[in-house]
Amino acid sequence: SATGYIQVHAYASSARIPLQGAAITVTRPDGSAVAMRLTNRSGTLDSPIAITVPDRAESQSPNPGILPFTDVYLYARLENFETIEIENLQVFAGTLTVQNLAMIPLSELPDSYNRVEIFNTPPQNL
Repeated sequence: SATGYIQVHAYASSARIPLQGAAITVTRPDGSAVAMRLTNRSGTLDSPIAITVPDRAESQSPNPGILPFTDVYLYARLENFETIEIENLQVFAGTLTVQNLAMIPLSELPDSYNRVEIFNTPPQNL
């Protein structure tokens, strides 16, 4: 196995103002926790989240049974903002995956105080 990394950039969607204190949770598809962090005043994590992924060498020849990445779920929560859920975020060996999180203030969605926006990443055609 190898390691890939996830970095996030959380910001207020309309003004792109960095959001400090957004709770970032990364889980495996089975729901087991991988990491939990808070964004800093720049709206990013102090250090990327390391994820165990398949070795890059395993993806050098076609093999339908081995995917060259690991799927994880990423959740972003911040008071007074909608919750974001990213399904099937793909992390590759030796690569930094940057996930932008355009979080919508709930004041812009008065009828949706408990709204969750879900993004699903389709599998790569590799």
